[in-house]
Amino acid sequence: MAKNFVQDGETITMTAPAAVASGAGVLVGAVFGVALGDAASGAVVEVKRRGVWDLAKATGQAWVADTTKLYWDNTAKNVTSTSAGNVLIGVARQAQASGDTVGRVLLTGQLS
Repeated sequence: MAKNFVQDGETITMTAPAAVASGAGVLVGAVFGVALGDAASGAVVEVKRRGVWDLAKATGQAWVADTTKLYWDNTAKNVTSTSAGNVLIGVARQAQASGDTVGRVLLTGQLS
């Protein structure tokens, strides 16, 4: 392996910007991921940047599997299909009805 390799970057340690529960979305600067444990504001938390996750979903939006681009609404702390003012995090992995409060999301690991 190359001597300059540091880590794969799939799971990283970050400082929680607010209290966060295990399994919740976390946005720190331009990096989004899912917390792998509970953390108080200012504490370190392990965050997974890729994979398929069931996350809090904005209601009033239907998603089409593998077609609907998804964004993190850092104010509402949920995933939305609304791009304006939000951070692109991935794509819907399954169809979701507009009334669903949880949606299946493929995190693609891109940065805002």
